Amino acid sequence: MMEFKEWSKLGYDPQLGLESYQAVCIKHGFPSHMHDYYVFCYIEKGLQSFLYRKAKYLTPPGGLILLNPGDAHTGEPADVRGFEYRAVYPTVRHLQEAVYELSGKWRDAPFFPEVRVDDPGLAGAMRALHQSLVAETPPLKRESLFLMVLTRVIRQYAASNHALPTPGREPNAVKRACQYIHDHAAEGITLTEVAESVHLSRYYFLRVFHDAIGMPPHAYLESVRIGKARRLLEKGLPLNRVAQESGFSDQSHFTNRFKRLIGVTPGQYAHQFRS
Repeated sequence: MMEFKEWSKLGYDPQLGLESYQAVCIKHGFPSHMHDYYVFCYIEKGLQSFLYRKAKYLTPPGGLILLNPGDAHTGEPADVRGFEYRAVYPTVRHLQEAVYELSGKWRDAPFFPEVRVDDPGLAGAMRALHQSLVAETPPLKRESLFLMVLTRVIRQYAASNHALPTPGREPNAVKRACQYIHDHAAEGITLTEVAESVHLSRYYFLRVFHDAIGMPPHAYLESVRIGKARRLLEKGLPLNRVAQESGFSDQSHFTNRFKRLIGVTPGQYAHQFRS
């Protein structure tokens, strides 16, 4: 038997308008049902089973399930050990907006004919997205991860092809975006705000920014925040104030991110500047 008990947790991100779900199922199974939204599901542990259009599917750890609105399906443990999974529930509007980001045209919501897929890259992206929804994550990062998951699923698994605009060189837009991030680094800025400030679509902006800078906007923002924190620490400001003025949600999150990028804690870093 698995070492943990059954539990479930439903979350909602008001910025994205996105529901998320995480659960452990050992005995619990879902009878045949459907949703009026999409279901993108990632199996964390164990073996999951479900029925879809009279066929039975098994989903191992790392496996993905892509369900369209109206797809009747079940969901249950495949054996007595149970399974753990993470899921996000994008709406039809979310997918239509993502298609627009890709093609520049408003179209019907995409249909995904493959209900079970094995794609380690997409699985990692979906897991990262879900973790960002349940943890203290900057809005810019959450929105970027969500958009990248949606566009990746559409490009690789939608029934219709959606042409991608060829990214060009946008040095002025990238420069203005970098300045916008610097100017608003302590705020909870979003991908939409940064992209709109340089008059580019979110998806196109993500591509040209990464091509030019070598990292996504949310990673650039974190580097800017850490740089500001270092300067404040060198001036001797207390850690809680440094965290707040640098844009971090709390001191614990600040300490974790600082050590990840700099290699020492903020306290250790500040110590070397004390007389």
